[in-house]
Amino acid sequence: MIDRVTLEAALLERYARFSLYNSPYPAHDGGRAIDLYPGTRRDGRTTAAPSPVSGTVLDTRTVRAPPKPYAPEHDHLILLDCETEGLETDGGRSGGVIARVLHVDPAVEPGDRIDAGDTLGRLVRAGFFAPWVDNHLHVGFRRPDQHLERASGSLPIGLGADFDLRPLEWGGRGTVVETGDTYAVLDRPAHPDPGRTFVGIAADGGGVLDGGIPHYEAGGVLGLGASVGLEPDPLDGASSPTTVSQNGNHLGYRTGRTIAWDDIEVTVDGTAITGLSCFCAQDGEFGAKLICPGVDLSVGDSVRVRVRPRG
Repeated sequence: MIDRVTLEAALLERYARFSLYNSPYPAHDGGRAIDLYPGTRRDGRTTAAPSPVSGTVLDTRTVRAPPKPYAPEHDHLILLDCETEGLETDGGRSGGVIARVLHVDPAVEPGDRIDAGDTLGRLVRAGFFAPWVDNHLHVGFRRPDQHLERASGSLPIGLGADFDLRPLEWGGRGTVVETGDTYAVLDRPAHPDPGRTFVGIAADGGGVLDGGIPHYEAGGVLGLGASVGLEPDPLDGASSPTTVSQNGNHLGYRTGRTIAWDDIEVTVDGTAITGLSCFCAQDGEFGAKLICPGVDLSVGDSVRVRVRPRG
């Protein structure tokens, strides 16, 4: 029986960024769904929706989304019967998984066959999105015998052995290079080799941090066991939780690759903000993304970011 799906480099490299944990929704628990961002940071509202997999469209449906004043209360679900390109299941290449794709207004119909990279339709912003989140495809994988409509219950997702993921050390300082109503982006850490490898903010002791610290309940450490992420992600839980820190700041405790954040807060020059958004990216605009609605930051400000116990 298929119990996990591994994504190869060829699949992930079609996108500028990705995240397994940067979401508040249970569908991402344990890294069981992935958000794929076709656009770079500066074109984060792109509407292009390239398919992550080849296969046949099984169904398209309209589904309800959480009510938000800035978004419609519906979204779209596309079900794809996957072929093998870019996927591994149970250690070998095989079919037998269904991809669930959300946040795309479909331009495809049941029975259509598509190749990886073909357009599925137009990306949409539904009530699942926080205002600081860029447009993306939400993707999970199920066996055909599983419930295909239920939001939770997808298979754990791993990163393939051919995937290069490099952790970037970051001391917490940087200069603001972009701001929005709810976020600011720093120039550090900078991508050392844009377009040739994926990077992310390093956890102390190895691996790349993924998730919203601490504004989403949990996060993860990807690329464990190798300095450049050449080994598959371990998905099995550890016998006991292991502490996780960044730049000497305690974040929480890891079981397997999943982190439960401790009671912490992120500050910018001593002022508490909503949090720090961590993900993996290959575009040259990579830098720490601060989630900071109501905090006055301007382009050119030099700041220091720290994590500390709350209170």
